[in-house]
Amino acid sequence: MPDHDPVLFASAGGIATLTLNRPDKLNALSYGLIDRLLTHLDAIEDDPAIRVVILTGAGERAFSAGGDIPEFSASVAASPETAVRDFVRRGQRLTARLEAFCKPVIAAVNGLAYGGGCEITEAVPLAIASEQAIFAKPEINLGMPPTFGGTQRLPRLAGRKRALELLLTGDPFPAARALELGLVNRVVAHSDLLPAAHELAGRIMRHSPLAAAGILTAVTRGINVSIGEGLLIESEQFARIAPTAALREGLDAWMARRAPHYAGSWWRSAGQGAA
Repeated sequence: MPDHDPVLFASAGGIATLTLNRPDKLNALSYGLIDRLLTHLDAIEDDPAIRVVILTGAGERAFSAGGDIPEFSASVAASPETAVRDFVRRGQRLTARLEAFCKPVIAAVNGLAYGGGCEITEAVPLAIASEQAIFAKPEINLGMPPTFGGTQRLPRLAGRKRALELLLTGDPFPAARALELGLVNRVVAHSDLLPAAHELAGRIMRHSPLAAAGILTAVTRGINVSIGEGLLIESEQFARIAPTAALREGLDAWMARRAPHYAGSWWRSAGQGAA
């Protein structure tokens, strides 16, 4: 991809790396960047060779400093309807896509994760932060609430009172605090960030991608419903996998005391008997 592309794509060994590529703007989430990221996710979903996605930011300073404020301001000036359509719905579509994606997405947070950058971190299923990463919910400094899901996901991750302190003050907080709040899984030295993300991806890729997709779906859909409804979702995910060659391969490998081998268009195969 050319350097001016707002999202760089690379793929190797079953891992796709998406890099937010506006380092001169602290990887601010322009409309073009969001649209490009969504396009990449669509292609990755349909690529059986890609098992895990790593999402990071270009440069040394920022994962993403949030929305592109001049672009957003122009939408606000046009009309509230324009701002909701172009900014709010676009950003919510991105975070919802990341949250419900059928393959594991690991955010490798390499620097500032403010506003929309923090909301992306909240939405993805897994996140590793550099010790240099700094997080913030600064939308209140602009006179507005978060709009990409931050008022909904952060309280679910951190608890209502701890989330409200961050949302109502806009104060930045370090990676160690993000770990304490459950926003990230791990904090590592800056030089170890991408190796740590690849190591986590490798541990996931040892297992059935169909099972991974079922786990992601069950957790994402079930976390905000009653336990009874959640158990039904869990049962549904097992029922999808039960007739597949992927489950047969896992069971056969376990009984034979060998490593399983998973292949094929797994996410299209549930209920069709293929792996």
